[in-house]
Amino acid sequence: MSELIEGLPDAVALRCLAWVPFYLHPKLEVVSRSWKAAIRSPELLKARQEVGATEDLLCACAFDPENLWQLFDPLRDLWITLPVLPSKIRHLSHFGAVSTAGKLFVLGGVSDAVDPQTGDQDGSFATNEVWSYDPIIREWSPRASMQVPRAMFACCVLDGKIVVAGGFTSCRKSISQAEMYDPDKDVWVPIPDLHRTHNSACSGVVIGGKLHVLHKGLSTVQVWESKGLGWTVEDYCWLQGPMAVVQDSLYVMSHGSISKQDGKVSKVVVSASEFRRRIGFAMTGLRDQIYVIGGVIGPDQWNWEIKPMSDVDVLTISGERPTWHQAAPMTRCRGTILGCTQLRI
Repeated sequence: MSELIEGLPDAVALRCLAWVPFYLHPKLEVVSRSWKAAIRSPELLKARQEVGATEDLLCACAFDPENLWQLFDPLRDLWITLPVLPSKIRHLSHFGAVSTAGKLFVLGGVSDAVDPQTGDQDGSFATNEVWSYDPIIREWSPRASMQVPRAMFACCVLDGKIVVAGGFTSCRKSISQAEMYDPDKDVWVPIPDLHRTHNSACSGVVIGGKLHVLHKGLSTVQVWESKGLGWTVEDYCWLQGPMAVVQDSLYVMSHGSISKQDGKVSKVVVSASEFRRRIGFAMTGLRDQIYVIGGVIGPDQWNWEIKPMSDVDVLTISGERPTWHQAAPMTRCRGTILGCTQLRI
């Protein structure tokens, strides 16, 4: 890498390139071979972090098209399509999706194309495969597999490491095992099992530096601290429904409204009655906003048609009064959202 910008040392030139928005990187690569090498180098991400030029994007994968992810740039209101996930599993779903170290990770899951008699795909239900997407080199790579195959499990990032817990190894067997992944070492290590396992899907949210594992239909929450020795069980009586964490606070869509959970107390923030007929959407937080992405309009007694959606609705929490607005719809993905997470690059 030399003479990136005439008259400037390469280290200084790289810092200049670090300020260019991510969506323009493909155009920078055609300037010269040295620019292409710089744009695709690990040093660029370090330079973006050093000069404060990192960007917060959203990642989303829907049922249609198969195994395709898109990134959303909220500052420029545009969607970027990624290469297709190269998993051999058709219609991968019920996986974990998180980001850390500037990469998107897709973990475990199961095929939606299952045997209707057994619930299995090719003789097995869940996978332990792990993929990462590097937005700098724009490639998917296989990573160390989880120790336990799982689907419909809790998956979050604590202190830069990925924690997975619970889920199902088959369509009839739920598990309590948990493990932690170090992205720098590409190694999984077991951590203490959940205290309880339930015959229902589980999910996870991180609040106050703690991982909270929730099972559908239960009021109890199992809590893990990164420096702790095990799980504790708390009964927070949280509302049931789609959840999003915004500025370390939990928001839940339930009974036609979005409420903020403060311990065991819930306070209605805004009406969400327009989403009553919309199912299978993703709800996620980014900065001071809640995003409602995709989903389908389900059938009702007057209309049996199912309508896949690519719409994106955004609720801004800050200010005296929360306000809704629409962002650019997904350009490729539509329908039920299978995975959604943030990505900082």
